[in-house]
Amino acid sequence: MTTTSATIERPAAPQSRHKWAVAEVEALFELPLLELVFRAQQVHRSHFDPQEVQRSTLLSIKTGGCSEDCGYCSQSARHDSGLTRQRLLPVDEVLANARAAKARGASRFCMGAAWRGPKDQDLAPVLEMVREVKALGLQTCVTLGMLKEGQAEQLADAGLDYYNHNLDTAPDFYGQVITTHTLQDRLDTLDKVRGAGIHVCSGGIVGMGENRRQRAALIAQLANLPTPPESVPINNLVQVPGTPLAGAGALDPFEFVRTIAAARITMPASFVRLSAGRSEMSDELQALCFMAGANSMFYGERLLTTDNPDADRDDRLFARLGLRAI
Repeated sequence: MTTTSATIERPAAPQSRHKWAVAEVEALFELPLLELVFRAQQVHRSHFDPQEVQRSTLLSIKTGGCSEDCGYCSQSARHDSGLTRQRLLPVDEVLANARAAKARGASRFCMGAAWRGPKDQDLAPVLEMVREVKALGLQTCVTLGMLKEGQAEQLADAGLDYYNHNLDTAPDFYGQVITTHTLQDRLDTLDKVRGAGIHVCSGGIVGMGENRRQRAALIAQLANLPTPPESVPINNLVQVPGTPLAGAGALDPFEFVRTIAAARITMPASFVRLSAGRSEMSDELQALCFMAGANSMFYGERLLTTDNPDADRDDRLFARLGLRAI
């Protein structure tokens, strides 16, 4: 099924401009779980068809060797995760993956490169990938790290629909996860993306050792951006051996559901995406996340360098729940 970006994301839909205090979001987390999920489902139904879930596929187009020290990431050159580095994939190979993703039912194709930020010579082949993938009738998204002046405009000219750049975690926890760039660096790239007219995909990772207030602070910062992200991926940490966060205490699954619900309530017209960590989630937990307002997911067997449920399992889950892919 081919759909346009306007059909799926509805970027013109009115967003609540209520400025969320961290304490307000934390109060949502403190609600009884079923009350919180009920409120989130009410908000969800006022903006979306509750039976529809957008499906995206994510491909690593350049793997490993990143100079950053993100504590969760297997692709950092600073961590001994056993990952084999790979150069930028040729355009033909990327297109073959995009065609396969479309045939399986994905409506958006996301391409990720393990860079601190793209050099100008790196960007040229990515621009070609964007143009060619878009020509297949898919929405396009890239995550390339921090952008320099003029690069967002080049991506926009190539027809890019979305740029992913996660805020990752709360401002007061950021330095415990990443030290080679600042949260402000991330916000600066999001400003460049918005200025170029590209839709924003930005979320975070939970289960990295942060506390509940810090999870609330992440959600508040996303909701309080000048324009909330059109897509908000919520990742549950995948612990990769050799990374600093391997061995972090597992997050209570219901706390993950609370995070989904808080994102839905504070960003009512955004797509909230189940992202990394779904391989460890039961069907029942995922169903609860959909009830809490998740209406997007990564679809396909790999997310960059980590596992994702296979497409057949997701198709069976959709059938059991009566969900429709868009």
